Amino acid sequence: MSLLPSLPFRLQLNAARDRAGEPVLDLVGRADALTEIRSWPGYEPTPLVALPGLAAEAGVGALAFKDESGRFGLGSFKALGGAYAVARHLSRSLAARGIHASSADLASGRFAELTRGITVTCATDGNHGRSVAWGAERFHCRAVIYIHETVSAGREQAIARYGAEVRRVPGNYDDAVRRAAEDAAREGWTVVSDTSYPGYTDIPRDVMQGYRVMAEEAIGQWRAAFGAAPTHVFAPGGVGGVAAAVAAELALAFGQRDMPRLVVVEPDRADCLLRSAEAGRPVAVEGDLDTMMAGLACGEVSILAFDELLWRAHAFMAVPDDAVAPCMRLLAEGRGGDRRLVAGESAVAVLAGMILLRNDPGAAASLALGPDSRVLLFGTEGATDPALYREIVGRAAEEVAAG
Repeated sequence: MSLLPSLPFRLQLNAARDRAGEPVLDLVGRADALTEIRSWPGYEPTPLVALPGLAAEAGVGALAFKDESGRFGLGSFKALGGAYAVARHLSRSLAARGIHASSADLASGRFAELTRGITVTCATDGNHGRSVAWGAERFHCRAVIYIHETVSAGREQAIARYGAEVRRVPGNYDDAVRRAAEDAAREGWTVVSDTSYPGYTDIPRDVMQGYRVMAEEAIGQWRAAFGAAPTHVFAPGGVGGVAAAVAAELALAFGQRDMPRLVVVEPDRADCLLRSAEAGRPVAVEGDLDTMMAGLACGEVSILAFDELLWRAHAFMAVPDDAVAPCMRLLAEGRGGDRRLVAGESAVAVLAGMILLRNDPGAAASLALGPDSRVLLFGTEGATDPALYREIVGRAAEEVAAG
């Protein structure tokens, strides 16, 4: 019996790999991010959870899930990117005034009289804005966060909890991105976004370097647990930032030629990366982008991330919303004695992609995904909207986590 019903999906093999795009994440930036984030109070690697029961049912040799639900208490990997970029921006701003300030100095409030005059802003589907708001509170500056009309009230409240001003605007995520940029230009604020576009790349690069902490942890944990390298890695799409960070880290660890096959998974209602890969250039997805996978509801790629992914990714995949709830429940159940996992709607896109691909013999063969494959999934969020999680899974996140 299949773990998922037969559902339509799209798969685009990356014919441009090694021939188009370019690496955009350097080693100096990586080292800075790893050193900085590891120094923060409360830092600890999130777990990589082996799932032998689910692996057997899915028909793969080994399966592990990088569980980001506990990252800095924010519930997602985004804590690594937005907050790090806020700290970097504040340090640079003070350096321009001749003041050297470490992140510890900023967090202590030593320069709060100066940093409170600095406003950071961004658009978000929930998780990135929470990270920026958390970073602003932690490092003592002001944050104004833009959400679009379909972001849940629970996610809005989670952002406001960190003292940010939250503004809801009409339209979809990309409309909120444009509104944040327009208001920032008028007010003299600084956009801290994981989306890069022409003329705006430095801060998104910092964000992606922060994300590499997650990938660096996972690779080390995989080696310790399994020895042999993964054969396949599934990473979520969105604007492409986290997948690009994973791609860069995989290439560093295993080499461009020998790195595991990287599949980037996104909602079929917001498949800007797949369509862009298909076209060989950035392509925007129009419409309301209304998907359960709210953290991946993006219609325009990050140009930096797309360059990195075009160079390194092996395939792009778009999966339907109908796969989300069943996959959340699979992880919450703990199949075959597996540890029960709390994974949010966006986190399970990668599991859906792996299962749907494995169930399609032709598609699976095109990526050599079979019974001997060793698969690493990046599960990027927990129950970031607890009420919605309970509605979908039928149990509260706390109940699932308690076993």
